[in-house]
Amino acid sequence: MQPAKGLAYLLNCFWLLVPILAFNLIFTPSLPRDYQMAAFWKDIPAAVGAPENVLRVLVFLAPLIMRLRLSGPAERLGLALYLAGTLVYFASWWALIASPESACSRSALGFMAPAYTPILFLVGIGLVGKVLFVPGVPYRPWMYWGLSGLFLLFHNLHAGMVYARSH
Repeated sequence: MQPAKGLAYLLNCFWLLVPILAFNLIFTPSLPRDYQMAAFWKDIPAAVGAPENVLRVLVFLAPLIMRLRLSGPAERLGLALYLAGTLVYFASWWALIASPESACSRSALGFMAPAYTPILFLVGIGLVGKVLFVPGVPYRPWMYWGLSGLFLLFHNLHAGMVYARSH
């Protein structure tokens, strides 16, 4: 059964980002000091921070025009990647919150995990949202993945800078 034409736009991939945004909003205050806004953004050069923020906005708004569909094997694989990636992302935060002084949390790999694990759920979103609501616009999932990859490049560079100065 197809939704009414006006309601079809509500079936967009942004809904997949809502749990991630809610999790971030709820648990950011529980992260270690180096992840708090003032410390995390301290002395980050504009050449890193500006493209990171512009790309973050694009990566998080693009799903508004990506149709949420689970009709084929690629979309189902995308949903599985999204779910697994979301759980891995949440676990990376939980490790930092539950045990901030552990060897894992103090290592570069553990400290930076919240910056690199989104690749899984972002690839999943790209597979689920293979079609845009905008007719006539040529689109392929690699376009969203490319945008996401650029965002993660700057985001990981940023997290690496924070790690380097604090450890």
